[in-house]
Amino acid sequence: MGDSRLALLVAGVGAVGVLHTIVPDHWAPIALLARQRNWSRRETARVAAGAGLGHAISTLAIGALAFFAGALAAQRLGRYIDLTAGWALVGFGVWTVIEGVRELRARQPLQPATGLPSRTALMLVLGSSPSIEVVPAFLAAAPLGVKAFVALALVFSIATIATYVITCALSSAGLERIRFPAFERYGEVIAGSLIASIGLTFLVWFRP
Repeated sequence: MGDSRLALLVAGVGAVGVLHTIVPDHWAPIALLARQRNWSRRETARVAAGAGLGHAISTLAIGALAFFAGALAAQRLGRYIDLTAGWALVGFGVWTVIEGVRELRARQPLQPATGLPSRTALMLVLGSSPSIEVVPAFLAAAPLGVKAFVALALVFSIATIATYVITCALSSAGLERIRFPAFERYGEVIAGSLIASIGLTFLVWFRP
């Protein structure tokens, strides 16, 4: 049962890492700056990787707090941590869907801009925004041990950084035809739905 739970959580955070990052709000500023300043692909990839790394670190910092708090709670509350984690996943998933829909209604088309910030500032701004929707997954992994945390952290980080690099490199190279418009537009909504579905699975399938 533990292996099934871990596999579900790992697959979930990996998918969310991609879906959350593929939304243009994350990678498009880097691509625009790369085009404006004629960066090489290597330089673009380096900045994108830096932003992705910062994004992963800020998320994992919160995820670590959730994981270790959940591990302490599991020692005292036992089976109730699974219920808490399940409802947290559902709640955060629904919240992400709602916020994603609100952003879709308010989002303006991205246009080439002047006066863009330096690459260091851009990496700091983009990298400091954590992916809150995956935090309950770390809480749900608490009863599975530190190896589960490491697995989730690695998969989320790799998925996030790789998506940053790939989307920025393709866009800055003028390869707009290689795009996934549905995922770019509805990435947050899909990610939230996925997290909520994982929460429901924990409540129904893995309930004590």
